[in-house]
Amino acid sequence: MAGRGDNTRAKPSVGADVEPLRRAITGCVRSIAGSPDVEVVFANERPGIAGERVRLPELSKKPTAHELAVTRGLGDSMALRIACHDQKIHAAMAPQGQDARLVFDAVEQARVESIGTLRMSGMGDNISAMNAEKYAKANFSGINRQEDAPIQEAVAMLVREKLTGEKPPESAGKVLDLWRPFIEEKAGGDLDTLSSAINDQQAFARVIRHMLSAMEMAEDVGDDTEQSDEESSTDEDQPRSNEEDQESAEEEAGSEQAPAEESEASQEQMDDGEMDGAEISDDDMMEEGEEDSETPGEMRRPASPFDDFNEKVDYKIFTQEFDEVVTAEELCDEAELERLRAFLDKQLAHLQGAVGRLANRMQRRLMAQQNRSWEFDLEEGYLDPARLTRLVIDPMQPLSFKRERDTKFRDTVVTLVIDNSGSMRGRPITVAATCADILARTLERCGVKVEILGFTTKAWKGGQSREKWLAGGKPPTPGRLNDLRHIIYKSADAPWRRSRRNLGLMMREGLLKENIDGEALMWAHSRLSARPEQRKILMMISDGAPVDDSTLSVNPGNYLERHLRAVIEQIEMRSSVELLAIGIGHDVTRYYRKAVTIVDADELAGAMTEQLAALFEDQAATGKRGGRGRRAG
Repeated sequence: MAGRGDNTRAKPSVGADVEPLRRAITGCVRSIAGSPDVEVVFANERPGIAGERVRLPELSKKPTAHELAVTRGLGDSMALRIACHDQKIHAAMAPQGQDARLVFDAVEQARVESIGTLRMSGMGDNISAMNAEKYAKANFSGINRQEDAPIQEAVAMLVREKLTGEKPPESAGKVLDLWRPFIEEKAGGDLDTLSSAINDQQAFARVIRHMLSAMEMAEDVGDDTEQSDEESSTDEDQPRSNEEDQESAEEEAGSEQAPAEESEASQEQMDDGEMDGAEISDDDMMEEGEEDSETPGEMRRPASPFDDFNEKVDYKIFTQEFDEVVTAEELCDEAELERLRAFLDKQLAHLQGAVGRLANRMQRRLMAQQNRSWEFDLEEGYLDPARLTRLVIDPMQPLSFKRERDTKFRDTVVTLVIDNSGSMRGRPITVAATCADILARTLERCGVKVEILGFTTKAWKGGQSREKWLAGGKPPTPGRLNDLRHIIYKSADAPWRRSRRNLGLMMREGLLKENIDGEALMWAHSRLSARPEQRKILMMISDGAPVDDSTLSVNPGNYLERHLRAVIEQIEMRSSVELLAIGIGHDVTRYYRKAVTIVDADELAGAMTEQLAALFEDQAATGKRGGRGRRAG
């Protein structure tokens, strides 16, 4: 507290200095990995490991004990992977089938983590916290059927239990219990021999291959080895020319590289607790060697992250014949749009002053981050007035120039996806429409393009899709059974003044019906991915979980929710698009990594502003780390 006559202000409270924590975690990772050359970086991206480069999630300003345990668990898991895992052996012993490969990879990661758990109890606690977080985010506690439970995770849990004696955490739900009878019946004998082979990766892999064979998921490794031995002995008896030697060498190199790449790609399972620290694909660490690329990873990933996605997550669509993507102008004539917009303005007339202040405040915050910044102490460029004295004393003095640093702030596009379901009727949809209007207008002033989209269904209770299903004899498990309606209120290239009236469409009686969030996110992501801007931000505004009575009445109860979680995970882990969400009256943090929940719809404007402003502030801070400089006044 300031004393008498002391006019100094009290210092504002700030977050804890996390740099010592970063250094401590880095030291632990290097020590466990047994290599001082391991590079550890902290970033707001999904965790991963490539070679001896480890990427961990960025620590918050005030990290909790749970967050620290999860981060340390990720670091320990990746360090153990470096120390106890041989990629060549893994590639040579890996089975061919996709399902078998997933089990093989998961069990190998369970092996290296179990080694650390047995050696140090503290490391075991960290890894347990990491796995508990992973299962919680995957919503394993909501799985009640064997077909919904991933067998690779069940086998990994059982192997970890056999090796360490630790039961799966509560967040794992019934996943292991659903598969335990099958696994123990088929491969119970092999499970009892794993402990003796835990430190021998090749011997351990042979046991796992025998387990997979017993479960009828893959051939036993012995058959492959005998066949390869016969082929190699036959080849050795035959003389070969130099050309044949060269060709075979190239083929062997390629065959070794391909399984290695497949193994790396198959290990993408965690994000803040959703990856297991295993090898990741080249796409995930593209900053090495391709930093100048506008869209890192795109050159090596020509296909969309959602190619064949529905098949992989067991999500079906009965028919897309009646789905539609429409503009607001197609659903309403100009006169009605003008009337609805006037109604929207009238509903919020008492908020016009607050709306104007909010827009101005956000614009000031964003424009302040676009102020020119300079690089100083350069050999050439503009003469730096602050160095005039140095230059007068010694005209040959170097490092007296400055150069304006380029800003990438304007090279950004933001897509707002608004839930147009019936539960948003009334105050929530009115405020959502107004806030979208504020953001579009404000960001446009700052040179940032904005797209506004909405999603609902064409009818209640299934519409024409359900009628076609009934006429076809009601085939079982038809998948999504409703007609989608995706609405474009404002495209990214359309000016705000031309699209302003379109937002009034949300006030139209009968527009808001049911919501299928997963497919809406995929649609918005596909539109955003096609944009040329370097930075792409996708914001979902919703009031809860996806609901479609027609679909849920003939499919499992978590059918739409499971698909939504898979779509979110795919975007957060495999896409360069930055995804964040705002929940109105419902907690959406259980779905999205970056999310806030607001109780009253009136809070939506402030939440949207803070979320976007924080993103741009993070970008500005990141851009300044590269070299010495200061902002021009």
